[in-house]
Amino acid sequence: MKIGVIRFPGTNCDRDVARAIELAGLTPEYIWWNQEDLTDFDGIVIPGGFSYGDYLRAGAMASITPVIDGIKALVKEEKPVLGICNGAQILGEIGLVPGVFITNENPKFNCEWVDLKVGTARTPFTKSFKKGQTLQIPIAHAEGRFYTEDIDLLKDQDQIVLQFKDKNPNGSMEAITSVCDESGLVCAMMPHPERACEEILGSSDGLNFFKGFL
Repeated sequence: MKIGVIRFPGTNCDRDVARAIELAGLTPEYIWWNQEDLTDFDGIVIPGGFSYGDYLRAGAMASITPVIDGIKALVKEEKPVLGICNGAQILGEIGLVPGVFITNENPKFNCEWVDLKVGTARTPFTKSFKKGQTLQIPIAHAEGRFYTEDIDLLKDQDQIVLQFKDKNPNGSMEAITSVCDESGLVCAMMPHPERACEEILGSSDGLNFFKGFL
């Protein structure tokens, strides 16, 4: 299976994501922001970084590039899409997942390991976990605070994928740090699973998010 790794000017987690995809037994291929035809790909990862320097706001400039039309076309074909950190911000910006990720309550860059609680196992990316299971995956963001005006709808439709477990480091609504669309095939997460794919890194909990493409 071939998984596309989107690159924007300012993306900086693309190589780590490609490594994680290979560890999961898949084939990564880099895709630049100006490529619109993604029909050859079985899934997409939008990695973290600072696309276009987070000019205006995180994900705003990336949201109007040609590759976004290609991603939306893949979603219509029911192919899985995973957005990580800046990728999550982009998915929120273009409306493929509910809510937005805004400036942290304490407006500083926050980089640390966190304990996460699995909110649903119905997405491809979390199907190997149990609901309520604890995972250890690091975060690294300044604009990761989740907000939505439709929190009750998210709960009713089982769209809360991950929540901070013991503390809420960025002030997210109900400690939410990952959400999905109604189908579960499009997932936006602020933590970095690619940085937790091998025990030598401190945890391998993140690898199953990439194995989920299989």
